[in-house]
Amino acid sequence: MQARMSHPVQVHPDAMKALYALSTATKDSTVPATTHHLIHLRASQINGCSVCVDMHAREMKEAGEKDERIWAVGAWRESPYFTDAERAALALTESVTRLADRPDPVPDDVWDAAADIYDEKELSSLLLSIAGINVWNRLNAAIRQPVGTF
Repeated sequence: MQARMSHPVQVHPDAMKALYALSTATKDSTVPATTHHLIHLRASQINGCSVCVDMHAREMKEAGEKDERIWAVGAWRESPYFTDAERAALALTESVTRLADRPDPVPDDVWDAAADIYDEKELSSLLLSIAGINVWNRLNAAIRQPVGTF
């Protein structure tokens, strides 16, 4: 498998700097890194971004995550491996990633569950993290970036 073109962030290096800055900014809160990893893996699964699914599953493993939690991200609702806070972040991730799938893209129950757990700075961190991974997923999917080549 070969990418359709050079990666856009290689063609526009300032874009890489901007996306890296966005990623770094999301870490400026009390949201655990584990939660960001879960967000990145789940959005990447939804978007079919093989590069990011591979990368974020490996990052989770390297960070000490149990295999069961990594494997269960796609079925987090039916799995006992996630905290209420992680579940709220995963539900928010799914809603924000699938904006066009429903008339009310981020339903009040999803928002309220996250807002009951996370303060405004943490919610901002979650939303920026979700937006950031969706940018990467869309770029990789558009150019068909193969796993292990970027």
